[in-house]
Amino acid sequence: MFYYPARWHARALLAACIGAFGVGAAWSAAPVGHALDRPAVISQRAAQSVVLGLARAGKRLVAVGERGIVVISDDDAATWRQVSVPVSVTLTAVHFADEKHGYAVGHSGTVLATADGGETWRRVLDGRQAARISVASAEANGNAAALRDAERLVADGPDKPLLDLLVLDARRVIVVGAYGMAYSTTDGGQTWLSWADRLDNPRGLHLYAIRRHGERILVCGEQGLVRLSKDGGQSFAAIKLPYSGSFFTAELPSDDEIVVAGLRGNMLRSLDAGASWKQITSPDAASITGSALRADGSLVLVDQAGRVLSESEGALVALNRTPLPSLTGVFPESDGSLLTLSVRGILSAPNGGQK
Repeated sequence: MFYYPARWHARALLAACIGAFGVGAAWSAAPVGHALDRPAVISQRAAQSVVLGLARAGKRLVAVGERGIVVISDDDAATWRQVSVPVSVTLTAVHFADEKHGYAVGHSGTVLATADGGETWRRVLDGRQAARISVASAEANGNAAALRDAERLVADGPDKPLLDLLVLDARRVIVVGAYGMAYSTTDGGQTWLSWADRLDNPRGLHLYAIRRHGERILVCGEQGLVRLSKDGGQSFAAIKLPYSGSFFTAELPSDDEIVVAGLRGNMLRSLDAGASWKQITSPDAASITGSALRADGSLVLVDQAGRVLSESEGALVALNRTPLPSLTGVFPESDGSLLTLSVRGILSAPNGGQK
């Protein structure tokens, strides 16, 4: 397995090229030290950096991305301002339980929490703590293989990213990431529990996305991994699919409907909770990097080729005639418009993403 999951390896390469467009020059020299212990550098061009996550906190928008950047907007994305963050690791996803309480995850096993709508953040988990939690869990379960993997996490240090999170409420959060890392908290991050033993992932495959619909929780990841819980996460069943490539995103539009998408433009849908699957044709082999459900329940996706996609007659079609910069995610607004996350910041989809 590569160090970075395919999705994030590609993004790392793109981020490395940002300096060619002038963004890199906006960063000043940072003091030496681990990025977990070094606050994010304040940049005049933070809103034009690589953005990987976006969420709404009441009327406010909160976005996260490379080098620990967190930017907020109180005027519906017209303007953005950067806020102070105690880490400078890349942040990969953010979600809010309400207008005040939210969480963000990122590299080095980082979980950040806010209780004031994103104005200030505190670290509630990192890779060092996570490794110790995994060791304790493996020892308690008497799982020798899991213990070896957990001890390797300790030896490697905090170098593995968390990639997505599910915020159930202000205190209950589930986070997933590379090498099968999965943890939950029920007290706002004061204590954490390993979920690795629930997900039947002995090879430690990367976990890219986690979604919820009612009591159903879906986790998808590397090499066709899909796990579905029907009891709120107490137990998960392995779901077999006709494609064994990586799935970077997923949605649960209804009780029995599952959509997964990812590598090389592959998108599959099940209408019977994973018993059978239908392939949805994509325009080409560009990897699908993000998805979301609009207010009307329709699905919208984005890919690395800079396209905003929707489904029409069993195939994915591009909603934008001119490609945007490589896209990392999409965020539907209540009025039907779309914000896209990209390697050059947050952009509005042309014509609101409509055909």
